[in-house]
Amino acid sequence: MSANLLSFDEALAILLSQVRPVRDTEMADTMVAQGRVLAADLRSTVSIPALDTSSMDGYALRVGDVSGAGTVLPVSQRIPAGSVGHALEPGTAARIFTGAPLPAGADAVVMQELCEVEGESVRIDHLPRAGEAVRRAGSEIALGERVLAAGIRLRPPELGLAASVGIAQVPVWRRVRVALFSTGSELVMPGEPLPPGGVYNSNRFQLRALLEDLGCDVTDLGIVPDQLDTTRRVLRDAAEGHDLILTSGGVSVGEEDHVKPAVEAEGSLDLWKIAMKPGKPLAYGRVGAAAFLGLPGNPVSSFVTFLMIVRPFLLATQGVASVRPRALTLRAEFDWNRPDVRREFLRARATEEGSVELFDHQGPAALSSIVWADGLVDVPPSTPIRRGEPVRFLPYGDLLH
Repeated sequence: MSANLLSFDEALAILLSQVRPVRDTEMADTMVAQGRVLAADLRSTVSIPALDTSSMDGYALRVGDVSGAGTVLPVSQRIPAGSVGHALEPGTAARIFTGAPLPAGADAVVMQELCEVEGESVRIDHLPRAGEAVRRAGSEIALGERVLAAGIRLRPPELGLAASVGIAQVPVWRRVRVALFSTGSELVMPGEPLPPGGVYNSNRFQLRALLEDLGCDVTDLGIVPDQLDTTRRVLRDAAEGHDLILTSGGVSVGEEDHVKPAVEAEGSLDLWKIAMKPGKPLAYGRVGAAAFLGLPGNPVSSFVTFLMIVRPFLLATQGVASVRPRALTLRAEFDWNRPDVRREFLRARATEEGSVELFDHQGPAALSSIVWADGLVDVPPSTPIRRGEPVRFLPYGDLLH
């Protein structure tokens, strides 16, 4: 590997060490807090269940009143979920439903399938034990117990859990504010005539969507032409009120690549060559109080670099405690006989049989490859892969949100 190339892990570690997490918090309604990052631990306001409850439909009784299978007990009351019965009379049973509180004096529930109704009585065809089919008060969650830890992104399960313990509002970090623009006089918006030499701007669409999926507040500054003065002006404007400026294209050292000198004039910049494929060039710096990240202009390189570099940077900025993606170990349904000295991220998808297959063309211009794929195979530097060997697979499900 060239001495001028940073390894992927080195680059990510350096970048994460530069993160300045947001420090402003706000209260969000639990109903609309999807994707927000929890700023403080949440503790339960109730015990769950609040009382001893039945875990199934059946009959609540005293174990001591059942001398053996076939015991007949009069039914003294009916307790549906949402109501509280009265103390159980000795020698009787209570018709009870799932989730209903156990009446005082009862110490077991016999499921209805093990009982036979006989007029106003019930025959118990089972010898119960104390505590059978009973959920004890606080057995799932105790009053004051921590149910969610600070630093997690709130998904539907977490929101449901918060609501279940009576939490109507949650403390969250404010959204990360990102200014986004693309550079290049050749870029044209879809719907406009494509002139000779023009290219439709796909990065603007995919990067904005990626940012919004991560819960960022995005200011879309559009397309900036290849002009130094214009690029400097846009950078100054973007630095105001934003945590991150994200660009695509223009970070090389060609005569028409103005992002590098513009950032250097308005702030500071490091231009890294990372030993990853696709996505070698990455620019990192600061303009005013805002961080700056410049991605490659190639759409596939931009997409992969965002997932593997920008995403963990943004998550850390949001206050997320764990920013590394989950990796699955799957069986390779392919041979990879042309390993690169750089760490490679191959567009791939998992099969129902627990293996992973590659897109036929791994070139950096094949946007169709990232649509076909449902994840990336993480290949260490200079590592060939033979069919049947285990590989690390990073599913989109853990990378796109």
